[in-house]
Amino acid sequence: MKQVILGTAGHIDHGKTALVKALTGIDTDRLKEEKERGITIELGFAHLDLPSGRRVGIVDVPGHERFVKHMVAGAAGVDLVALIIAADEGVMPQTREHLDICSLLGVKKGLVVITKVDLVDEELLELAKEEVKEFLRGTFLEGAPVVAVSAVTGQGLDELVQAIDRLVEEVQEKPSDGLFRLPIDRVFTMRGFGTVVTGTLISGEVSVGDPVEVLPSGLKGKVRGLQVHKEKVQRAVAGQRTAINISGVDKDRIDRGDVLLHPGTVQVTDRLDVEIYHLPSAPRPLKNGVTLRFHIGTSLEMAKVILLGTNQLEPGERGYAQVRLERPVVALPYDRFVLRGSGTIQTWGGGVVLDAHPERHKRFRPEVIEQLDRLRERNPTFSISFHLQKAGPRGMPLKETPARTGLRKGIIERTLEEMTKEGEVVLLEGGLAFHRRFCDELRGLLLEQVQEFHRKNPMRPGISREELKGKLSEEVDPKLYSFVLEGLIEEGKLESEKELVRIKGHRISLSGREAEEVKEVEEAFRSAGLTPPTFKELLERQALQPQRAREILSLLVHEGKLVKVKEDLYFHREPLEGLKEKLVAFLKERGKISTQEFKNLTGTSRKYAIPLAEYFDSVRLTLRVGDERVLRGK
Repeated sequence: MKQVILGTAGHIDHGKTALVKALTGIDTDRLKEEKERGITIELGFAHLDLPSGRRVGIVDVPGHERFVKHMVAGAAGVDLVALIIAADEGVMPQTREHLDICSLLGVKKGLVVITKVDLVDEELLELAKEEVKEFLRGTFLEGAPVVAVSAVTGQGLDELVQAIDRLVEEVQEKPSDGLFRLPIDRVFTMRGFGTVVTGTLISGEVSVGDPVEVLPSGLKGKVRGLQVHKEKVQRAVAGQRTAINISGVDKDRIDRGDVLLHPGTVQVTDRLDVEIYHLPSAPRPLKNGVTLRFHIGTSLEMAKVILLGTNQLEPGERGYAQVRLERPVVALPYDRFVLRGSGTIQTWGGGVVLDAHPERHKRFRPEVIEQLDRLRERNPTFSISFHLQKAGPRGMPLKETPARTGLRKGIIERTLEEMTKEGEVVLLEGGLAFHRRFCDELRGLLLEQVQEFHRKNPMRPGISREELKGKLSEEVDPKLYSFVLEGLIEEGKLESEKELVRIKGHRISLSGREAEEVKEVEEAFRSAGLTPPTFKELLERQALQPQRAREILSLLVHEGKLVKVKEDLYFHREPLEGLKEKLVAFLKERGKISTQEFKNLTGTSRKYAIPLAEYFDSVRLTLRVGDERVLRGK
């Protein structure tokens, strides 16, 4: 069944709370101070059962100018607004401001309720209706139903309920396949249950037993119980007023303005790229660098507004800005916000988030304005492409895509499937997505690095995969590196031999002098038998530079002529194979060999005998048992 939230709006003492009570039987003024003063201070909540069988959640907001911040928090997540105007007073300052706020928050449907008709005669009522009609011209409520009622006599209440029922039919349902997000508007402790938070579930769904996270604090807990309209449920979905009992989180560590989510789905931000609409009724032009109150969801933070394409916005103008917040908030692209000053009637404007995790921009960059123009169009293909390019060669985990793009899961899946078919996106195992641009750039860079390696190391048969990876930026994800490298090998651009990589067809080509040096080094190791020169001795005897010596040793190892037994200790394969035959024969005859017997078998000192014994262990010819060694089995 469609889930809809109806919010009240209007000036103080125009009868919002009395009307809700007349419709639902629920008094939304629950605080002692509210009862004593006769005004609404905090948000109140009720529900209304409609003739169609639907149940509408109601958020009753305070009308006093001092509590507009509460009104903005309550209006977040509202689908329908009931703009309340008293027949005996007409349109008042908070009537105008509340309507502006609803418009800025993207409310598109609603109706006007003229209250207290029992206090006026027919002539005054008609005048009130004319004033309302004129006031609504050019707003989203132009042409909306206007119902005259009395909470005292009951006049018009049935007509009002019917009008609400018809409007509910027209409301677009909130997405249940979006990220679970519940901006918290109330937190309290319930004896025997613990911490309870309430709010309007603006997207996604949550079930009993789900792990949850409170942001910006990062506190983690678990859903112990759920209530919708004071009834226990196992699952709550987008569009419902929801109370959530959380285990593992202390009440005192949660505040209004925090957001409840599934863990790891969203990262907080203190910088936003936005489009701002500066209200025609704003008190003055919006200048670059001004600090204002920034309302998003149920949170309120101070923010500095950096205009990106102009020095100021006149009342009634739109423009782009980067909002820099004093403290982090939870925000997704296409979330709505309100900007307010510190005075009495101080709603300056508001707008929509376009990028929730932008870089810091210079103010008059045409490419930034162009990107924001495109993001404003809400094209899924461009949005995904934009955020993948921002992610660079690190890639973007698919689980982060909804929060980065502000798109619903179903739209993301369909768009990514199409973009992958067209080759614009590369999806790797483990749910990591990359823009094709970075695959192509990495492809060219790897070929360039391998060719450069061959040029600088003519005696080495190839570069190791690990060394090649080390030449890349740390930002390159290892999965992308492996994917691109294997692709080049499959295409025949590169070839692989064990851990080495080289250009396809590359062979070592030595000059005359280089070939002589290689031959001399090989002979030095062959003639030395089982007492080969150390690296230092090799440099002195052959008059070689360290780098050239290492290149020659690496080449001889690759060709199978030398064996590297340990760091800087190499043996020629011929004497090593001779020793292996003698060792096998000895063990077959005796069954085991001690370290001293092995030393005698080699005819060398411990300097060479111990590394040789350990080498035969490492190649799984022998197995050490205590101080002796035996032949390994099959």
